[in-house]
Amino acid sequence: MGIIDTIAILISLAAIFSYINYRYLKIPSTIGLLAIALLMSLGIVVLGKMGFPIETHAKTLLKGIDFNEALMQGMLSALLFAGALHVHLEELAKQKWVVAILASVGVIASTFMVGYASFYIFGFLGLDIPLIYCLLFGSLISPTDPIAVLGILKTVGASKSLETKIAGESLFNDGVAVVVFLVLLSFVGGSHGDQGALDAMGVAKLFGQEAIGGAIFGYVIGYITFRMLASIDNYQVEILLTLGLVLGGYALASAFHLSGPIAIVVAGLMIGNKGRKYAMSDKTREHLDNFWELIDEILNAMLFVLIGLEVLVLTFDSQYLLAGAVMIPVVLLIRFISVGVPVSILKLSHSFTPKIVRILTWGGLRGGISIALVLTLPAGQEREALLVITYVIVIFSILVQGLTVGKLVKSAG
Repeated sequence: MGIIDTIAILISLAAIFSYINYRYLKIPSTIGLLAIALLMSLGIVVLGKMGFPIETHAKTLLKGIDFNEALMQGMLSALLFAGALHVHLEELAKQKWVVAILASVGVIASTFMVGYASFYIFGFLGLDIPLIYCLLFGSLISPTDPIAVLGILKTVGASKSLETKIAGESLFNDGVAVVVFLVLLSFVGGSHGDQGALDAMGVAKLFGQEAIGGAIFGYVIGYITFRMLASIDNYQVEILLTLGLVLGGYALASAFHLSGPIAIVVAGLMIGNKGRKYAMSDKTREHLDNFWELIDEILNAMLFVLIGLEVLVLTFDSQYLLAGAVMIPVVLLIRFISVGVPVSILKLSHSFTPKIVRILTWGGLRGGISIALVLTLPAGQEREALLVITYVIVIFSILVQGLTVGKLVKSAG
């Protein structure tokens, strides 16, 4: 099946599921799409057991989709840009230490805590997964996904400072986590397999090149695009320039071995703030916002439908499912620690929303990027096990945490 047919099927399913959710379920869009897709997958499995060939066709379709490629090289750049476009730099500057520490120290601390905890837990459950793979699991499960929770926070009237903390952390920790993942992956092969084992200096250099280089590159391409936007007044051309910035900038960053996610977030902040204020007319601003909001909605819909359908091609071993269930509270506890310690220290000089640690812990949803990263691992038993474990955590996170975090925010208000 060709790529056009695949996209047509995903968009058609997303449209139908969105209608069902809006008309009947009335729950947050991304959560509703995932729930309906999971129910559809269950229905396909049941029909397959009854002798209908639909399960075979569905699996063939899904096996033809490279989830990692679709998200990491396709959707992610646009999703990150759309998110960064609406983060106000003045508000972000007020929260800079909170966001910076949670997105860097928090992610790295979480990576190692989850990694070592999972190594011993997996061993106790009879799963022989090497420590380096457990650390990789820690890095891919640590980044939080802003997509579902931000919509909920706006619905319940969360404060701007709380929105900025969660959005800022989520946008930047995606990029940091990808860099940490790539550094760890260099020890076992994969996309950086030619580097072999790295020493401490090599790790620092790779991290600096990816993260700091990505931020500088993002600033440069964002500034160039800003100057181009400021020199014209034609919303069609200006929207096209931002689209070129997102797709071309991400591809160039990857080609230069820089962090594409970090580059696009920095560029998005530049266009969303300086560009919006000094380089756009009111008409351009309105059309640009509408365009990227629509792109964001379409890609999110396709992504969450795809996550729900991926259940059809997983190997559901009982040991893997048990390990996933056990790791849910472990990951939440480590999230609580990695958020709670920095916030407790920062409370000495900053004011915070009541119950902020609980909100950041429960609102730190895991999403598509975790699944995309685990699919990057070399093929083998470790990958199969970690894929199912990651999937279990992601589904719980989106369905259970996503549907209840709004009540937590309301109770804090």
